[in-house]
Amino acid sequence: MEPSGTAVVTGASRGIGRAVAIELARRGFDVVAGMRDPSMGADLASEAGDASARIRVGRLDVTDLDAFVAPDDLRVLVNNAGLRQQYLPVEHTPLAEWRTIFETNVFAVFELCRRCIPVMRKAGTGVICNIGSSSILNPQPFFGTYAGSKSAMSNVTAVLRVELAPFGIRVIEVMPGPIETDLLATSVTARIADAAEFEPYRPMAQLQHERAQMARAASVPTSYAADAIADAILSDGGPLRYGCDPLSVQSIES
Repeated sequence: MEPSGTAVVTGASRGIGRAVAIELARRGFDVVAGMRDPSMGADLASEAGDASARIRVGRLDVTDLDAFVAPDDLRVLVNNAGLRQQYLPVEHTPLAEWRTIFETNVFAVFELCRRCIPVMRKAGTGVICNIGSSSILNPQPFFGTYAGSKSAMSNVTAVLRVELAPFGIRVIEVMPGPIETDLLATSVTARIADAAEFEPYRPMAQLQHERAQMARAASVPTSYAADAIADAILSDGGPLRYGCDPLSVQSIES
């Protein structure tokens, strides 16, 4: 695929989303950087430098898409916005928390796809890139809501890939491992899981924290991940799933 037209990136206020928005702009796309709080766009513009001329910040809350209209020249959709809440055992996870996570990590992703597909189909080309998680390949305790939602997203992404291939639309999933983001800084790599509040799960939570700290040593910068994601988007053909750091690549290949 040649860089042309517009790329929409959700969750672009920080972390992987911001880095991907900047990288796609540097490679030649006009980018809509979607974020719930557009005031954070100033930080993005500062980091983007000259590429900021190709980036337009837009308010985009993926759980409230009534006002979203896909650009006529849309060529790339990156569903990056995601949510992770408390690290709790399934036994102690309220149903409301499951619903909140799935609303953002699953339902919003495919509602946005649904709104963008007609534009891409009319153009006869496009790429939908859904940001998943390698945690679904390496089950961990207390990741029930997050891994469950990402597993659902992953499976529907595979279905969507088959459905849209005849229209010239590639659908891919990128599964990051440990990336240096705010999310990693507040994860079980930095603190003991909330599950430690429940005595039967306390030893497991402590062991998980110790192992996660070792994994954090292998984390890579967001710019590294963004470069790999942009490569995957621009590649012709290629697999359904990509890693964007050594650990996620190893998990997918194994």
